[in-house]
Amino acid sequence: MIATTLIYVEKDGCYLMLHRVKKEKDVNKGKWIGVGGKLEKGETPAECAAREMREETGLYAQSLEYRGIVLFGINGPFEDELMHLFTCKSFAGEMHECDEGELKWVPKNEITRLNLWEGDAIFLEKLSRDDDFFRLQLHYDGDKLVKSAFLSEEEFAKACEGREA
Repeated sequence: MIATTLIYVEKDGCYLMLHRVKKEKDVNKGKWIGVGGKLEKGETPAECAAREMREETGLYAQSLEYRGIVLFGINGPFEDELMHLFTCKSFAGEMHECDEGELKWVPKNEITRLNLWEGDAIFLEKLSRDDDFFRLQLHYDGDKLVKSAFLSEEEFAKACEGREA
């Protein structure tokens, strides 16, 4: 299982969204997502989130809020994933072009009109309501969402048993 981060940078009622259109072999090809990526050895989720945000956007996180954790179970060619979800409302720097896709500020109330992963709409709703920290399990069959559930801390720990991240 891989461990990743996903960050939704916020400004003026918008999220900075990444339209993944530049890489040929990309599990997210054609989708709109936040920015983020894989944890490197010895890196905490917050360190990874800050690094990925800087690398992909040129922006430096001045504050990160850890909002949730998502466990993806995937049938198909992709590995299961444990994703740490953050928002960032305070940042500095100048935005630059991203080598993974096109960056665009999108009003939060228009996000669900984009080509998103079905499960992303579930946690984006939690983010938009400023809900407390959550644990979400999503099961995909290829690119089709077949099951979703919010879990307690104990249920989430049990779901992660036997998987290494």
